[in-house]
Amino acid sequence: MVEAKPATLATYRETTASVCPQCLTVVAAEIFARDGRIFMRKSCPEHGRFEALLSSDAKWYVDSLPFNKPGIQPLGYSTPVCKGHPWDCGLCPDHKQHTCLALIEVTSACNQDCPVCFADSQPAFSLSVAQVGRMLDRFIELDAEQGVIQFSGGEPTTHPDILTMLRLAKDKGIRSLMLNTNGARIATDDRFLARLADIGPTIYFQFDGFSGQTHLTLRGKDLLPLKLKALDRMAQAGLDVVLVPAIEKGVNHEELGEIVKFGIEHPAVRGVAFQPVTHAGRHNGFDPLYRETIPDIVHGIAEQTDGLFVESDFIPVPCCHPTCRAATYAYVDRGKVTPLPRVVAVDRCLNYVTNRTLPDLKPELLKALEGLWSASSVPGTVAMAHRFCCAAGSVFPAVFNYMKTHVFMIVIQDFADAYSMDLNAVRKCCVGELVPDGRIIPFCVYNSLGYREKVRAALAAGEMGG
Repeated sequence: MVEAKPATLATYRETTASVCPQCLTVVAAEIFARDGRIFMRKSCPEHGRFEALLSSDAKWYVDSLPFNKPGIQPLGYSTPVCKGHPWDCGLCPDHKQHTCLALIEVTSACNQDCPVCFADSQPAFSLSVAQVGRMLDRFIELDAEQGVIQFSGGEPTTHPDILTMLRLAKDKGIRSLMLNTNGARIATDDRFLARLADIGPTIYFQFDGFSGQTHLTLRGKDLLPLKLKALDRMAQAGLDVVLVPAIEKGVNHEELGEIVKFGIEHPAVRGVAFQPVTHAGRHNGFDPLYRETIPDIVHGIAEQTDGLFVESDFIPVPCCHPTCRAATYAYVDRGKVTPLPRVVAVDRCLNYVTNRTLPDLKPELLKALEGLWSASSVPGTVAMAHRFCCAAGSVFPAVFNYMKTHVFMIVIQDFADAYSMDLNAVRKCCVGELVPDGRIIPFCVYNSLGYREKVRAALAAGEMGG
């Protein structure tokens, strides 16, 4: 990553807009460095002053900023600019990026009652196959790349038509399918698992760690035996899995390395997607100045994996705002782990300030790396394997057909809440919620600024069609 001058870190200031975390009024905000960390400060005329931690490492934050790829406009918009950002989300013409990954919440119900749930899952609605079909058509209409659809909830496997919906998305030509699940049904339902394996989505699998206390704190009960059973059954069925740990400060940070090592060794797992707990929806009380951030997880992985990964292996993701997401890839062969950034100058290529001065930067290499360092990159897919082969060149000897078993991804995604919401960064968001009325709403905004509650109420009342 680019070296920042110490004076720059000490005096770093940036102005943006945010919201009051109590009334959600849009307010001016300042992002600044203090004591080697990055904070947001803002004031509401009615509710006073607020501060929130954005990054535990000011250097990481500032060095991430040049990794900012110009956005790709969507093919169309669903809402006009009327009330002003962020109250016109849908997307509106003020948005600066297309949607790399779109979520469809097929039901608001769940078979668990986790103490931490940004969706605040509860019985309210279940989408029909017809609704999902129209949402898929709208996504195809708005996005030329037809990237990634992730079926979510609530718990999507509780929906009686989830397999039909997955098959429908596949038949419509969606490039990559993901199913977000806690694994309870997969662990117990043989017929469901067999039919799921026939469709072959990548499983985005909730997996918070190995400690009983971790599960009790985050999920309300010890789910580890169920999780391990589901994973082994998915391996037997030939499904590709991404582990998705929610990381809460003071709860499971010390399990980062163990999760990574376990994922590398398990035959079903193609990667880990770490998510600092989003303090929206249902969550324990929290201090916005005391929270897990991206560099906390990067440093934790480096400290806990015995040299398998180091801090410099992790590169900011340029398709979204670069402070929101970081990732790395590694080639794994017979126990040896080689992170791609150690053999390819990924940081130089994806830094959009320095790469302008690289006369030998091949367009095909840049395209491959941009594809890997994107929210649309799904481990285990043919597209990901093609990109990795192009980026790695002849460095690794794996036969392409077996590439998915050799390539391991780690991604860290930090979703903003009302305390940490940077509305300038939201304009670049490339992860969105598909809504039955045709809107695509940026994920952080949907979770934290009242959109979820309004959509859920409208669907429960039957106001968005059947």
